[in-house]
Amino acid sequence: MKTKTILLMMVLTSVLLSSCKDDDGYSLGKYWVNIATVENPKGQNYFMFTLDNGDRMWTAATGLWGYHPKDGQRIIANYTILSDKNAGSSYNHDVRLNGVHTVLTKDIFAVTPETQDSIGNDRVRIDDIWIGSDYLNVEFRFNGQNKVHCINLVSDALKGYDDGKIHLEFRHNANDDAATYSQWSIASFRLKPLQQEGVDRLTIVIHTSEYQHPDEQTYEVVYRFAGSSKNERIVKLNEPSGNVM
Repeated sequence: MKTKTILLMMVLTSVLLSSCKDDDGYSLGKYWVNIATVENPKGQNYFMFTLDNGDRMWTAATGLWGYHPKDGQRIIANYTILSDKNAGSSYNHDVRLNGVHTVLTKDIFAVTPETQDSIGNDRVRIDDIWIGSDYLNVEFRFNGQNKVHCINLVSDALKGYDDGKIHLEFRHNANDDAATYSQWSIASFRLKPLQQEGVDRLTIVIHTSEYQHPDEQTYEVVYRFAGSSKNERIVKLNEPSGNVM
């Protein structure tokens, strides 16, 4: 399993709001960039988002007018902390949301013989795989030009394994796009449906088809139900260039 830290820069526009006070020693010139999960059941412009370490942030200020993310959507958020909340509060910080990138967020797909071809198995380059807050996150690159590429995490019941581990496949369908230039993206897949009674963790094996390897590659990660939120990743990322779904 790869464990490198993502060190790429994400380009996001910061919006300065002079009316915001700096009561807790936070500077308006400072910002954080984290992957997070949106809490927005009513589809509002102001919402909560939760980091993978469990910290909850309330968007007390935002320059992203008209941005109404779906509840459960994964995002890369660029934010400035405005203040800490008192102990016992339902969230940890008031923040100003400076910028955001929507992360492709999907369920695990149960493939069938009828859907094998449409799922595809075109090659990619895997930069990193990790688990955070009940999601499997994959940072990857692929070659393309102008078509939408399809990305899925696949469960194939027809393939039997006797090692007691959950085997999943990271599948890419290039939709016959020309391999003109390299594109970058990131995807998050919901793991909660895999949870089982009587155990507190699962070992997951991810199978991939990659440009630089002629044979199938595998990555092994441990999904801890109660402690997965401890696997926080603080990320600074290029804004994804690839068009994926």
